[in-house]
Amino acid sequence: MAVTKPAPASRAPDTTPEPAPEALEPVSEAPASAPRTAPAPDSSGQSPQPPSQDGWHLNSPLALTLLMVLVICVQGPVRKALSAPVMQSWMTVFVAVVVQALPFLVFGVLLSAALAVFVPPAFFARALPSRPALAVPVAGMAGAMLPGCECASVPVAGALVRRGVTPAAALAFLLSAPAINPIVLTATAVAFPHNPEMVVGRFVASLLVACVMGWLWQRLGRTDWLRPPAHEPHEGGTRIEAFWSSVRHDVMHAGGFLVLGAMAAATLKAVAPASWLRTAASNPLVAILALAVLAVLLSICSEADAFVAASLTQFSMTAKLAFLVVGPMIDLKLFAMQAGTFGRAFALRFAPTTFVLAIVGAVLTGAVLL
Repeated sequence: MAVTKPAPASRAPDTTPEPAPEALEPVSEAPASAPRTAPAPDSSGQSPQPPSQDGWHLNSPLALTLLMVLVICVQGPVRKALSAPVMQSWMTVFVAVVVQALPFLVFGVLLSAALAVFVPPAFFARALPSRPALAVPVAGMAGAMLPGCECASVPVAGALVRRGVTPAAALAFLLSAPAINPIVLTATAVAFPHNPEMVVGRFVASLLVACVMGWLWQRLGRTDWLRPPAHEPHEGGTRIEAFWSSVRHDVMHAGGFLVLGAMAAATLKAVAPASWLRTAASNPLVAILALAVLAVLLSICSEADAFVAASLTQFSMTAKLAFLVVGPMIDLKLFAMQAGTFGRAFALRFAPTTFVLAIVGAVLTGAVLL
């Protein structure tokens, strides 16, 4: 009987899926600069949302609304306080100073922004003499071409240094421009209608101090004390955008300092005892020093400081002239701008020297003209 061999059992087909070709490759870490992929959607098919930040966020509309609600709630006590004679006097002086100075401030800011943006700084470099000793007074007289406040003179002076103008001439321009330009002199004439010699005195004293400071820097200044800015003050965007940006900046800064100065003048006029003011005004030296220090602390824009000075009727004309000469050359905001533009080492040496020379120049000019 033939023995039949059993047929080999058929092997079941292998249903295990083969790994994808990508899985066979070694996994490499994504580079650090590779963008992160979006998070995988959850079971509902929607991507998870970032956690929401709860809480109050103070912004300008909310702050204004809260201020209005506060004023409405306390309108009774506020109305009663404003009806007091002291507050009536305070409001009269404050409104008078702001209303008289505001047109000159706005007009000066517009012209200052136009010159700072549309007139190339190289124009001043070509117009100055090559000899530094002669360039200083010419640059000082050129300050009359920038009818704006000291906020505009600092970046322009920095641009002059960067374009190759000798620092002595640029610093003379920085000091003279806020004080002898036509807008400031016109505002001074309006503030002192019966004292035209105040306009001449301000022009002469400011130009004298600016030239002396320029010559002193040429003689004693060191290059490592001065750090010129490394970029243009109005880079980026069109000239029209730079113009309106400069206008907004100067109006906010100069207008804010105008309001603060008017408030300080009104407070000094209405609150300070008359005996104190008479005591300070009766001593010529104390009066000059008091108004010089006051000019530094108030930091009023040069287009408006004449109206504040005219409201200080207790003080002499020489003391008022010191206020008008010191303020545009050195105050708190100018010290900060000079330190930010030219360096702290420059500001710490330049500001005290300017303060002393401005007082001396005002006293000498006042003794001759006033």
